[in-house]
Amino acid sequence: MIVLAGATVIAVSWDETAASTTTATFTMFDRVIQLTQLELFFAGVATGAVLLLGLGIMFAGMRRSSAHRRRLRASRAEARDRVTRLEEEKRELERKLEATPTASKTPPTPATPTAPAAPVVDRDRDGVDDRVEDTAPHPRVEVPRQPSTDQLVAGRHGHSDHR
Repeated sequence: MIVLAGATVIAVSWDETAASTTTATFTMFDRVIQLTQLELFFAGVATGAVLLLGLGIMFAGMRRSSAHRRRLRASRAEARDRVTRLEEEKRELERKLEATPTASKTPPTPATPTAPAAPVVDRDRDGVDDRVEDTAPHPRVEVPRQPSTDQLVAGRHGHSDHR
């Protein structure tokens, strides 16, 4: 196929009439276009290449979407099978539950009540009972204010403009 296309290009380019100065005139969108036979041939080749590229992209997209649909269909079938298995398991368990003697359906005896647990009084785990610990805010440490000698250099804040 490639050899045939190459032979066609060579045959058209060596053709005496294609190399002549006769031009074909076309009017498209109110514009007049004049092409020689060789230019017209190469315009057709370019158009065909764009067409083949578009078809290739379209078929690749179709292949991708069909694979996606196939995976989606398989996952739905798997989910249906899983639900069916779970329903069968449920029915089997219900049958087993109905087959057990009614004596085992008596409610269990309640356990002896236990004393309530002692309240947690050491929440911060420092070994001191939190109920007697001072929970007031910590004293604020005052830091003496430093005189500001830092100045913004670019904006020259604090200085008057002497020009």
